[in-house]
Formats: sequence, structure tokens, C-alpha cells
Amino acid sequence: MSTSAAPVEDRDPYAALRHTAYRRFLIGRGVFLIGGQMQMTAVGWQIYERLGSKLALGLVGLVQIIPVLVLALPAGHVADHYDRRKIVAGGLSVYLLCSLGLAAIAWQDGPPALIYALLFTIAIARSFTVPALGSLLPSVIPRGLWANAATWNSSLFELAGMTGPGVAGLLIAVSGGSTAVFFAAAGCALSAALLFSSIQVPARDVKPRAPDLAGLLSGLRFMFKARLLFAAASLDLFAVLLGGATALLPVVAKDILHTGPAGFGWLRAAPSIGAVAMAFVTAHLPPWKNAGRVLLWSFVGFGVAIVAFGFSRNYWFSLAMLVLTGVFDNLNVVIRQTLMQFLTPDAMRGRVSAVNYIFIGCSNELGAFESGLAAQWLGTVPAIEAGGAGALLVVAVVAWLSPALRRLGGLHALEPVEP
Repeated sequence: MSTSAAPVEDRDPYAALRHTAYRRFLIGRGVFLIGGQMQMTAVGWQIYERLGSKLALGLVGLVQIIPVLVLALPAGHVADHYDRRKIVAGGLSVYLLCSLGLAAIAWQDGPPALIYALLFTIAIARSFTVPALGSLLPSVIPRGLWANAATWNSSLFELAGMTGPGVAGLLIAVSGGSTAVFFAAAGCALSAALLFSSIQVPARDVKPRAPDLAGLLSGLRFMFKARLLFAAASLDLFAVLLGGATALLPVVAKDILHTGPAGFGWLRAAPSIGAVAMAFVTAHLPPWKNAGRVLLWSFVGFGVAIVAFGFSRNYWFSLAMLVLTGVFDNLNVVIRQTLMQFLTPDAMRGRVSAVNYIFIGCSNELGAFESGLAAQWLGTVPAIEAGGAGALLVVAVVAWLSPALRRLGGLHALEPVEP
């Protein structure tokens, strides 16, 4: 489907969903994400059950961020110069095989070192898959619907985060182990691969080209040039890196709130419950007139909710605070995704998606390592409190350094930045 097609009325909250190619893309991405969320929930529970170490939970994030830092820039170059659908198919194939390997380890009670090795391999595959997926999206839907698509992308991402951990927790509770979860994750990878292979996209006039240093760094240079994009990405990087408490949820669930695997699954799913609810509200609202202020205040709300979560000793209050983190996170995700789509020219999408993935990976996986390390040194509750306070400090600094972000109004009038 050509991106030059006439846009559907922006106020139609379901406009993007009326395009067949986009529906297949969205469902395929959602199925893949559900499998990933199930898998990471099972890994976290399994690691803490077997090793009882907060640092071991942090290492789960560390082994996944190293491939991102090393490979994301080359992966962005590959996404801009090769068939993006084939890259996605290859990445999903590796993911499927590694999921089966994790199932075998769980079944045989294999060494934890093999779990980390497979997570490292999955991260290599994801380093190539994510930029290819991010740059594929604008090819399946008209430009006028990119903002609407960003809302539904965020909704499916958070829906996966809501259902994946909940289903994983129930499967662990019912089966008594993680094996079934990893088999289910493998099935999700296979289903997603079939859906993506059925999408028809316009032919791209690209030629395979070996990467050089200038090409690899062009995505970074573009991010620095598009200052709004850099400010928004930096805000997410440092606020989530410091304020993310997800990596410590197995500790909170077991040692502070004294709940089992099903309760842990719902804690893991709670941010996504809030995000899905907010996404449906956002889809029915007019476009933001002051998107910059909404973005900044969403991070303030996120930091406050993390601080309140750290103080909680009540399961239901903790669940509610995690739901609120999802509400605020959804707002910033939609605005950042829309910014990236409107400001990035098509020829640069793979490389810019790769740089964005580095920012996201650092905030999530490196944030998980930071949380585990801080909890090991300071204790679980002080680590969460310090992280929430740090997130609030980051918002103040970025708001001060980027007056353009504070003044950012509507997003639809934005034009691509010249490379």
C-alpha cells in the first residue's frame, strides 16, 4: 500500500485499523510481543527461584543490552539497505529456536549460565529485528495515519505487556514450572513470522551496501540534528533507566508483598493495564495541542508513582501505582513514536530506529541491571525510591535544557528533518 494514499480523517480513532496490511502488522507485532513478555516473566521468576539473588536478576538486563550497544547501528544500516521483511523473518527464527532451548533448560533443570547465553543470543536477533520492524511500519499505512497508528502500536505493546506476564504467571502456577511458558513463546514467534510474511509492501529502490563508519554513525548524527527527537529520547532514556522497577518485581512480590507466581504475574502486567486503558482514551481524543507539556508531565507522574510504589506494603496499592506508571508511560510512548515517524525521512528510518532502540534498550535492559545492582547495595526499597526521585530530577533537567520541547505544540504540522 502506498504511503501517498489519501489519509483518513484524523478524528476517526480506528482509521489505521481499516487498512489490511496494517492490521496484519499490528497483530503480528502483538503476538511476538506477548511471547516476549511471557518469556521474560518466566526467566525472571526462574532465576530468582533458583539463585535467590537480586544481582542475578540485574544480570538478565546486562546480557541483553550488550548486543544492542554493539549491533544496533550496523542493524540500522542493514534495515535501510536490505529487505526488511526478510530481516524480521530471520530474527524471529532465531527467537523461536532460543525459546525452545529455554524450554529444554527449564525441563531438565539445566545450568543458569545457559539461560544467560540464550538471552544473549535472543538480544542479538532482536537488535536486527526491532529496527527492521520500526522502519517497515510507514510502508504499510498512509502518512496521515501515522499518529493514529502510533496510538494503536502503543496499545498493542501494552496489551502484550498486560496479557503476557499474567498468562505466564498462571502457566507457572498451574504447571509448576516455566517449561510451558517457553513453548508458548516459541509458538508466538512462529505465528508472528507467518503474519509478517503475508504483508505486501511497496518495492523499495535500495541496493545492498557494505557499511562504512560514516553510514553507521549517520543515525546518531541525525538524532543530534533533530533536537526535539533527541530531547524526547534522552528524557525516556534517563528517566526509565533510573525509575524502572520492573526488574525488582520478583523480589517485591516474594519478599515484601508475599504473593505467589500468579500475583507476581499481575504485578508485572499492571503497568500495561494502565497503558492500554490510557491508549483507548487517547485514541478517542483530538490530537494534542501542547504535546511537549504533556510529554514532560507524563514523566513527572511516572516518577511520583514509582516513589509511591516503593513505599507500599499493600498488594493492591502497589498494583494501583504500577497501573499509574503505565498510564503515564503510554502518553510519552505515543508522542515519542509520532515524533520519530514525522521527523525521519524514509531513507533514514532503519538507522534512526536503531538509535532509538539503543536508547530504549539502555533504559530497559541497562535499567534492569542498574536496579539489581542498586538493590544489592542499598536494599530493594531504597533502590526503588532513589530511582523514582532520579526520574523526577531528569525531567527537570531536560525541561530546562530544551525550551523547544516545552513549547512543542501539535505534531501533525511537523516535517521530516533533512539528514
